[in-house]
Amino acid sequence: MSEEKKQYSRRDFARRAAIFSVAAPLAGASRITDSQNAADSQQIPKLPPNFPKLSDQSLAEVEERYQSILKQYPGRFSSDQKSDLRRLSFVAQPSLDKLRAYTIQNGDSPALYLKPTVERDKKPAKPSSAAATPVAKKS
Repeated sequence: MSEEKKQYSRRDFARRAAIFSVAAPLAGASRITDSQNAADSQQIPKLPPNFPKLSDQSLAEVEERYQSILKQYPGRFSSDQKSDLRRLSFVAQPSLDKLRAYTIQNGDSPALYLKPTVERDKKPAKPSSAAATPVAKKS
């Protein structure tokens, strides 16, 4: 083969692929931090004073939930409704975090059992023997 054509061994290819897989996320990190700064610059809605502090993962989930609702229903919300929707997304997150923190195993039984109430037709009460036979009056 000519020297102009450069051949790569499998080992070289794997090494360069590994370097690229590490370098690619780092190259996009500046874009991610810019988008996070833009998200932080958005005003957090007015929340109750005793509202718990959310983790970064929870904040990202709140933002993702808000954005997915806006994508699903574009043009349906006014600016007041959008701010209320954002507030509701924040308010729902602490209870979701508590629910996800609860650990269960495969062998755990359900907390509530479904016991449907079945209304069965009741048989009418049998008339008593005294009331069943009319008493003939003597004349």
